[in-house]
This record gives sequence, structure tokens and C-alpha cells, in this order.
Amino acid sequence: MDPNELAALKLFVVGMLVNTWMMSGLSAADSFNIEPTLLWPRKACNESRLQWEIEVCGEDFRRDMDHVDRENWCNLTYFISEYHLFTLCTETKSHTVSCYWPNPLVERYIIHIHKDFFSNCTVEQVVWEDPPDNTLVILILVPIFLTLVMVAVVVWCSKRSDILA
Repeated sequence: MDPNELAALKLFVVGMLVNTWMMSGLSAADSFNIEPTLLWPRKACNESRLQWEIEVCGEDFRRDMDHVDRENWCNLTYFISEYHLFTLCTETKSHTVSCYWPNPLVERYIIHIHKDFFSNCTVEQVVWEDPPDNTLVILILVPIFLTLVMVAVVVWCSKRSDILA
């Protein structure tokens, strides 16, 4: 952007702000009020209605998960859209009944859903074993052999460079 255009844009914005300030009829002292102001009073969270609403979300999630094979319940790629819709539903319903999200009630319900659907999805701990002896010998000897060959090639090339030069 041209520096002159940028300066003109800044002047326009400042002019609009000054015009708005002048039209409001406030003095500079009035415009910088440090007291917090509420635009609208916030309603109290209706937890009993929220409980009912998130159970509706849970029923929708259960119905959606019926379309996913049980063997795929532990693979997120098969039900990511259903899970996203479930969390979006709980968030929307929380805001509808004037509750923040996430809140303890919603968290408990989500944990309940996780226990119902994903309790068998724990990852088994891998037991590490040594490879068979033949494989182990090869894995040890190949780097040693390559190192010796590389040293021999470097020594041979350094002696050849004296002859070639």
C-alpha cells in the first residue's frame, strides 16, 4: 500500500472517531469511564433445563453412533463428525439456557458418554521383545563392517591422491 494512501486511511479513521465523539456530546473525561458496565443483565444458569437439553444431545449422539460399526468405535476417523455435532450441541444448549460451556454438568455428561462408548478403547501397553539372535547379529555387524570398509576406502584414497597428484 502506498504511504500516502495509508496516511489518508489513518486520517479518515481518526476523523470518523472524532466525529462520533463530538456527536455524542461527551467530554473527554466522560468517554474514559473505568467503571464496568453491563450491556444486559445475565440470566442465571438453568441447570435442570441444561440437564434435559444435554440428554437430548446425548440421545442424538447415540442414534448417530448406531450407524457406526461397534468395531470402529475406537477409531476416531469413523465418528469424528458425530462427536463434533455432539460437542457443538452441548455448547449451543449451554448457551441457550444461559450457562457457560464447558461447565461441570456438561463435563460429567460427556464423561458418561465416553464411559458408554469408549471404555474399551484403552491402548494396550506394548511389550518390547528382543529380535531373534540372527537378526540381532546382522544389526550389530552390518554397521561395524560398513565403518571398517569406509575407513579402508578413506585410507586407500588418501594414498592414491599422492600417486595421482
